[in-house]
Amino acid sequence: MAELQDIPRLLNEFGTMAKDYMVQETVGAARKLGRFTGFSVGAGLLWAFAVLLLSVAGLRALVDALPDSPYWEALGYFLFALLLIVFMAIIARVVPNHRIPPPSEEGSP
Repeated sequence: MAELQDIPRLLNEFGTMAKDYMVQETVGAARKLGRFTGFSVGAGLLWAFAVLLLSVAGLRALVDALPDSPYWEALGYFLFALLLIVFMAIIARVVPNHRIPPPSEEGSP
C-alpha cells in the first residue's frame, strides 16, 4: 500500500502517463493520417497530370495522323473526346466500389 507522502507523486505520474497516452493515441495517429493523406493527394495529382499530358499527346497524334483540313481536325477532336468519354466509363466500371455495409441488427438487444 502506498504511503500518504507517495500520493502526490503517484498522482503526478498518473497525470503524466495519461497525457503521454492521449498524445500517443490522438496526435500520433493524426500525424500518421495526415502523412497518408498528403501522399495520397500527391499521388492523385501526379496521376491526373499524367493523364492530362497523355491525353494531349494522344490528341495531337490523332490530329497529325489525319489529313490537313479543318474538317478532319474537327473530326479528330470529336473522336478523341469520344474516346476519352469511353475510357472514363471503362475506368469507372473497373474501379471497385467500396461501400461500408450498414451495421447488422443481430448484435442489438
